[in-house]
Amino acid sequence: MESPHFSAAVTVNVTVNGASHLVECDARTTLLDLLRERLRLNGTKKGCNRGECGACTVLVDGERVNACMVLAAGLDRRQVTTVEGLAEDGRLHPVQQAFLDSDAFQCGFCTPGQIMSAVGCIREGHASSNEEIREWMSGNICRCSAYPQIAAAVATAARQEV
Repeated sequence: MESPHFSAAVTVNVTVNGASHLVECDARTTLLDLLRERLRLNGTKKGCNRGECGACTVLVDGERVNACMVLAAGLDRRQVTTVEGLAEDGRLHPVQQAFLDSDAFQCGFCTPGQIMSAVGCIREGHASSNEEIREWMSGNICRCSAYPQIAAAVATAARQEV
């Protein structure tokens, strides 16, 4: 017996980096795939595709989420911010600048997710000590082990946000 084929399209009105998008997609489409494949915003990386590595971290209504674990269908009338949407008027976001200044990357694959998680971590008030930063950033994996530089960048940006 063949399994039934599921094909249900949904229409989602989502704002990404300040731009409104009316997108029709399969109900099973993840936010990650919507961003990368439909909107061509490739800063958000596909790592494990299971919510374990943090490479796909973005902000939804200001809260950090793993985009691979969120269905696009649930984003109607929501605000999504990706790493491409952080800079304003040609100036890097303080977290982006702190990552550059602290040399908080090696291969760079995890950097967009690390930056987005750092923005969320600071906004949530979890950047008052090195230990707290490491705990609240622990969902983002860096295979190159740039953790000391990443923690330093988050601390630097957190001081600027105050």
